[in-house]
Amino acid sequence: MKRFAAFATVLLAGCIPQHEAAGPPALASAVPQPGGRCAAMVGRDFGPGIAISDASMVAAAAPGTVQNGPARLASALPAYCSVKGVIDQRTGAGGKTYGIRFNLALPYDWSGRFLLMGGGGLNGSVAPPIGPVAAGTLPALARGFAVVSHDSGHEGAVFDDSFSKDQRAALDFAEASVRTVTLAAKAITAAYYGQPIAHSYMTGCSTGGREGMLAIERYPELFDGVVIGAPAMRTGDSNLGIEYTQVLLNRISPIGGDGRPDVSLLLTADVRKTLVNGMLDQCDALDGLKDGMIENVAACHFNPAKLVCAKGQTGGCIGQALADTLKTAFAGPRDGAGYPIYAPVPFDTGTVATPMGYLPSGAPGPFGPPSKATTIDLEARIHAIRADAMQRLTDTNYWTNLNTFLGHGGKTLFYHGVSDFWFSPLATWDWYQRAAQTNGVAFTDASRFYMVPGMLHCAGGNSFDQFDLLTKMVDWVEKGQAPHEVIASRRDGSATRPLCAYPSHAQYIAGDVTKAESFECRAPEKG
Repeated sequence: MKRFAAFATVLLAGCIPQHEAAGPPALASAVPQPGGRCAAMVGRDFGPGIAISDASMVAAAAPGTVQNGPARLASALPAYCSVKGVIDQRTGAGGKTYGIRFNLALPYDWSGRFLLMGGGGLNGSVAPPIGPVAAGTLPALARGFAVVSHDSGHEGAVFDDSFSKDQRAALDFAEASVRTVTLAAKAITAAYYGQPIAHSYMTGCSTGGREGMLAIERYPELFDGVVIGAPAMRTGDSNLGIEYTQVLLNRISPIGGDGRPDVSLLLTADVRKTLVNGMLDQCDALDGLKDGMIENVAACHFNPAKLVCAKGQTGGCIGQALADTLKTAFAGPRDGAGYPIYAPVPFDTGTVATPMGYLPSGAPGPFGPPSKATTIDLEARIHAIRADAMQRLTDTNYWTNLNTFLGHGGKTLFYHGVSDFWFSPLATWDWYQRAAQTNGVAFTDASRFYMVPGMLHCAGGNSFDQFDLLTKMVDWVEKGQAPHEVIASRRDGSATRPLCAYPSHAQYIAGDVTKAESFECRAPEKG
């Protein structure tokens, strides 16, 4: 869990697409909402354990003045009543104060919709309740959603896992806070507006994606639609896969000045460039356009052996040992019986990036300090992971029976960066396929999975990482309009391209390569 916490939240809020769809028409509130009415929320009783500490009006924010991660919101945020509170506050382990802190934004012009924001890392803080994830430049609050954020039951830095010593705090983080906060915030929302919520949604990436998985698996009645990005499930397995890769590379790395393996001497800038060029040579043109992007993910079968130096060749190639190691590492670790411990990692351009690629750089990075280990006991490690109660409770990889969620018309949209340095998109895709086997057409008709070529963990990389899935979700739930392609853009707005429901991909057909209309979503060829 510590390794996951170290970087997961840095990119969590990065999905701020340039493409933007018009927001839904606002519904008139049941009664006027002056500041006095907002302030009066402090004294209201919303059930056992729910304490409102502050309720005050927040003025509207002009476009471009609100920061969200690495991008600015192009839309204005409306005036809203900010309700802050805590649920089940108490003194717990070590004499620390615990409780689920939350912040609920209630806009003056309410659309009748409610949204729970997912968290990031190990949580521990309450983010501004605007609902930005996978929402384009128009976050949920700007669309008239009531939006709630929370800290999952403890205060602390994203790296701090000391809260896990407290039983209730650990349980709240692992799963319970999703339901607890949602029910409380829904009650407050309905009471404030004097009318029931019409539709409920959730969006999140990384830990927020895991929380979305919790919602559809364990609390299926809570939401009509859930957008799940790069879910942080199987953290023990994914961390083990990363360590396994580091160990394999250390075994073939030159010895550094400290007398220990130095992977930076193996994966030099020239070697990394050779690997990227090799991936592009083998896979770039599969989508009909050589542009430095591997769009046809399902058809890309990069073979490092093709880059091995010929006799006498000294540049633009790699050694046989590195080729063999990469093939083994990216296939993922296996236990003594040959069963996969973790999913394979796809070869994509961002996997060799520094400092945020899958391959280690030899310097401190998203996975902590550089590893020098040359041995790893996979059997002992996987046994410890499987016996770890916290890992088992937080993990959302195994439950696939969704008939209650699907039975009331629940919809789910998944997205995952192909170059995700932390969690393999193929692990999420594996869960998706197993859920399809369990639930059949009821699941595949009510869900879509979008691979995002080149994108790192939740955002970034050489990618079209700006997109609006929230509009697609609302139209699907409320109008019955099932999504197909989703228009995505580069962060600087210089080009657009469709995201296609996997395993389909964006195939270039003709025209301006910077325009989405020059591409079509094409299914894999039958073979």
